[in-house]
Amino acid sequence: MTAPSTETDVVVLGLGIHGAAASLELARRGLSVIGVEQFAPGHSRGSSHGATRMIRRAYPNAVWNELVSRAYDGWERWAEIAGESFYTATTGLYAHRGSGTMQGGRSRPVGSAEVAELMPSVSFPQGYEAVFDLDAGVLKAEKALAFAHRAAQEHGAELRFGERVEAWSTDGGGVTVTTSGGSIRASRLVLAGGAWAPKLMPRYAEQFEVWRIVTLSARPGQEVGQPPQLGSFSVDLPEGLVFGVPAIGQAGAKVGIDAGLVWDPEVPVAEPTQAEVSRLAALFESFVPGIDLTGAEAVACLYTMTPDKRFVVGALPGEPGVIAAAACSGHGFKFGPAIGAAVADLVQGVPRPDLDFVSPERWEAA
Repeated sequence: MTAPSTETDVVVLGLGIHGAAASLELARRGLSVIGVEQFAPGHSRGSSHGATRMIRRAYPNAVWNELVSRAYDGWERWAEIAGESFYTATTGLYAHRGSGTMQGGRSRPVGSAEVAELMPSVSFPQGYEAVFDLDAGVLKAEKALAFAHRAAQEHGAELRFGERVEAWSTDGGGVTVTTSGGSIRASRLVLAGGAWAPKLMPRYAEQFEVWRIVTLSARPGQEVGQPPQLGSFSVDLPEGLVFGVPAIGQAGAKVGIDAGLVWDPEVPVAEPTQAEVSRLAALFESFVPGIDLTGAEAVACLYTMTPDKRFVVGALPGEPGVIAAAACSGHGFKFGPAIGAAVADLVQGVPRPDLDFVSPERWEAA
């Protein structure tokens, strides 16, 4: 029996924050969209689950500044559509050793004495300098992802959950995607599969590495973990970047470190070990003295990393009509609305030279 076939303008593979955002932005522009996701909404097998994420204007390289600005504008746009804001301003402090620093927006270097005034709960290692970001804050990630799914559907997108991608191919007339539910024919294809990027883009499989990352969240309601006592922060240690997000609402303050085991996404993410929890607890108590970790909860997720820690957003060389939006290397959630709008622009043929630094073309040149 032949599997059913459907036609649409655009197929989006993966419905984490970037696939969901792309589906929403494309549907808002009047295109017919089918989004395909192998798991249930809000699943914990990828990189988009969890209550909160950091957002900041401070970035190590000015090449990011325009995309950061588009991200902030995008969250305002989504707030208007949703009738509620997903962003809470908290300020941020980012500590580093040596000459490396951050720039962008209204961020500025600060001394150790000012650190204590700006964020009383935080304590950085001796010898570290810091950058203060007045516009840093926290995103309500879980609510934002649910909104993107809901709003995409309200604007006409068809989102298929629990449907696995089997193959995709291009020809002179468009793109064909084969899934466990049948065949889909489209003019354009968006690859937003997160940790499955190596399988969806085998030509660049060696450029992707999937990490299992653990975070530890303290119980909510502690003044020491809330703004203005605590904002978003990071500490660049030799073993990895420790990041912290303050408590917002019912979500407690949390810390994690951008270092972890290489992981096969086909294998369910292993629960945090006691050793991992103990390590994060020691870091948490070191950088936020006074935090009570009684009843703290640890969770694991996946990061899809590239060698330069930059995203992969752009037309896929040699594959007409195929656009990548993946590998966000642990700092991608904050860009959700901006990546969605970028994908919609690329689908419609709008030039986006500001995205050259994250285009897959950079690997072709290398």
